[in-house]
This record gives sequence, C-alpha cells and structure tokens, in this order.
Amino acid sequence: MNSLSCFVKPAPSAQRGMTNAMAPAGSGQAGGVPLITSAVAERLADTMFALSTPSRVLILGSLLDGPRSVSELTEALGMEQSAVSHQLRVLREHELVRAEKVGRTRLYALYDQHVSILLQAGVDHVNRALPAAAALGRRRAASRRDSGGAS
Repeated sequence: MNSLSCFVKPAPSAQRGMTNAMAPAGSGQAGGVPLITSAVAERLADTMFALSTPSRVLILGSLLDGPRSVSELTEALGMEQSAVSHQLRVLREHELVRAEKVGRTRLYALYDQHVSILLQAGVDHVNRALPAAAALGRRRAASRRDSGGAS
C-alpha cells in the first residue's frame, strides 16, 4: 500500500488491471469515481504552496545530490543562514525534507523518492512549456510593434 492509498479512491478500472494513471486523459474520473478526492486536493494544494517559493525549490534541487547541512546549503545557494533555516522548516512541515542528526550536525535530505519525482516532473513541465512561452512572447512583441506600441 503506498502512502497516498488512504487518500486516493481506487478507480473501478484498477480491478481490471488498469491503474488510476491509465484513466482517460482529462476526465478526472474513472468509471464515475473521482481520482482526486477533496482530501487529496487539499493535501496536494498544500504541497504546491510549499513549492511556490523559488528559494524552497532551489533548496530541494540542492538536496537531489544527497543530504546537506544548513551551512552547506547556505554556501551553495548564497542565501542567509536564517533564510535557509526558515525555508527548511516549511519544507519539513510539508514532508518534503527530513532532518537527521549526525554528531553535532543536522543533515537535511529529501523526504523520499516521491519528492525527487515531483521535482523532475515540474522541471520537465517547465522545460516543455519554455518554447511555447518564448513564441508567445515574440508574437506579443510583434503585435505591439505592428500596432504602434499600444496594447
């Protein structure tokens, strides 16, 4: 049983060998059963909130290579120690990072492999959208030039 199984209702298609991920794209349902319950939606939105600050995403990105101390993160990211500590507290509260004491040092690591998968999916999504966003920007700039700068 995975950690989300208590939140996600299994779709009837799962009984026939299909997984929830195989439900028709865009339907949000499989056989009339919502794939995302209100409880899951709330937890997911809360997780997305934790990812809504670039400094927190940068910290998570730094932890992809393995556990680090606050001082290592501070040096790697060029952030103040107090800012790194504050962002780590938020990430811990949202179960995106975990801390382990090694001697007198506290090392921070990604909570589990799901966090690295989530980060990679986000990066893939943003990178996929970059060419479309650049083309839209060029079209808008050309439109402004053609209309004499008025919007």
